[in-house]
Amino acid sequence: MPLIPEEPQIHESAQGPRATPATGRTAPTPRPVPGPRPAAPSRPGRPGPLRPTPPVQRTPRDVAPAKPGPSGPAAPAATAASPQIQLIPASAEGALDAAEEAVDLLLDSGRAPGDVLVITTGAQHPWAEHELSFGETSYWAQHDAGDDVFYADAALASRAATRPVVVVAVNGGAASAAATALPLAHSRAGALLIVCGDPQQINSVLGAGV
Repeated sequence: MPLIPEEPQIHESAQGPRATPATGRTAPTPRPVPGPRPAAPSRPGRPGPLRPTPPVQRTPRDVAPAKPGPSGPAAPAATAASPQIQLIPASAEGALDAAEEAVDLLLDSGRAPGDVLVITTGAQHPWAEHELSFGETSYWAQHDAGDDVFYADAALASRAATRPVVVVAVNGGAASAAATALPLAHSRAGALLIVCGDPQQINSVLGAGV
């Protein structure tokens, strides 16, 4: 009887690499495929080569519009500060004399005569009464010249221009005269307002902060 050749025996030692590593041995890790190498980083203290940055084209939307001022595109000019206010207590009968003393002190301290305007609420100052006797044209011409102290009563003071110092003599007159003259004097005083009269009456018109 013919012999059937036996199939060759494949020994374990002759097999290829095992799917799983033998005990105590680690399978080699596949190495990644190297891609393009990045540029080497610059060393500390030695900056790498600088590359020019292309200019950024800004569109009108990128530019923030200028904010308009409080009153429109242009901010308003700064307003002048309020004048300093000084109160000289005096009776209605002595208010004009107190105002004259204040004017003398101003002139003695170097203030120019044309810087001072004096307003009376009651009887006119003798200078104003004398000058008005020649007519209002001559009277106001001296005001416009601006080279001397100018005196006006409450009824005429609205025509007076602003001067650095305004002195008010609350020397009587109707209550409405003081109520009109004091706010007017405040608006005409550029730096200093001096008020001679009853403090209670003055405070009731200009406020308790006077």
